[in-house]
Amino acid sequence: MTLPNLTTERFIPERGFRITVQVPDQNAKTVAEEILRQTNLQYGDYDSVTFKTVAGVQQFRSLGSGRNAATDDIVEVPCVELSFFLDDDDALLARVIESIYAAHPYEEPVVFVEACLRTRHIRGLDEDNPNRFWNSAPADWVPEEHR
Repeated sequence: MTLPNLTTERFIPERGFRITVQVPDQNAKTVAEEILRQTNLQYGDYDSVTFKTVAGVQQFRSLGSGRNAATDDIVEVPCVELSFFLDDDDALLARVIESIYAAHPYEEPVVFVEACLRTRHIRGLDEDNPNRFWNSAPADWVPEEHR
């Protein structure tokens, strides 16, 4: 897949990678902390930017060819997906994936790496937009420091 070359006065396109990791919810924080030891996950004027889904069900059956014995039946584990953007830097990508392997409780973590394009705002544009949270009564999700 070829990523588009976008030219616009509204946002800045940046090439990089979208990483998605499936991990038991109780281990997601540890995995995120290890990733943040490698990179600050900056997204414009913010850092530590990740997304975590609600728990779903990951399933697998061990074939017995790895560390764990073969299982007759499929095993189900409640897991979340942790996703984030990385700059287009192969060395950084390798370090981050190695940190995921180091912190993840599985022998074979499910990690997806996709080339992608992210968009970033151009600072100062559209600040009077009535849809911006600072131009209306604060919603519940707005941090106290931003009210």
